[in-house]
Amino acid sequence: MQNDDIDQRLLALLAENARMPVAQMARRLHLARTTVQARLERLETNGTIAGYTLRLGQPAQQRLRATALLSVEPRSGPAVLSRLKALPNVMRVHTTSGRFDMIAEISAETTEELDETLDWIGEAKGVRSSESLIQLSTKIDRGF
Repeated sequence: MQNDDIDQRLLALLAENARMPVAQMARRLHLARTTVQARLERLETNGTIAGYTLRLGQPAQQRLRATALLSVEPRSGPAVLSRLKALPNVMRVHTTSGRFDMIAEISAETTEELDETLDWIGEAKGVRSSESLIQLSTKIDRGF
């Protein structure tokens, strides 16, 4: 089922503040509270809303962040993904098209911890090559 304009506006409100009370969303959308609640339930059921999460503010973002670009041996993707999932400093992994097969987003407390994680990823069986980029600052964050 396609999401209509009201669903898109509701999702935009949630992106702005996922803790916004249903009554406040209803007022902003000029809808009944029960209508908004029903739409939220439908969006959750159909998988459009996969969950509600926390975005950390600046004081909590002082951890070191890096991105590892991975080229993976053919048919090794699931095994590499399983190994990455076991590393607590690996926050997200995306599959990609183009020169690299996966992008791993990493967060660490210290440079030693970051270095150790990047070394482990680069040496993991099934990883053909890796390139890492250390993130210096965030200029735009739309929370996607």
